[in-house]
Amino acid sequence: MTEKEIELYLEDNGYPEHVRRGGSEGLIKRWQTFVEEVERGYRFGLEDYRNDLDLRGIIHLVELDERVHEMDERFQKMLTAHNKRVWESSGDHLFWDFGYPRNATGDLRADLKAEGLWED
Repeated sequence: MTEKEIELYLEDNGYPEHVRRGGSEGLIKRWQTFVEEVERGYRFGLEDYRNDLDLRGIIHLVELDERVHEMDERFQKMLTAHNKRVWESSGDHLFWDFGYPRNATGDLRADLKAEGLWED
């Protein structure tokens, strides 16, 4: 997609301003920030985590997968319990919808346990 097509897609599909801001570069930067948060230890709960996974789904829908390949590899290395589907962002069997950060603590860990997703 062209930058203009991405902007129109985001607007036409009702994504909030904070998601639309910056177009493709903004989406990529937000994904990078999320991956870095996961590497440090994601401090928010499961609902926030799922919202952040939606961002990766948007990146996929607007055809920016190649531009986040390195970040995806870093994110995948942080995941465990790859057989557990934690979200359905967009499409079938997308890697980011399965598993959760191996270093999950606090709210995220508690929420995963409450939903029966945590594996000891």
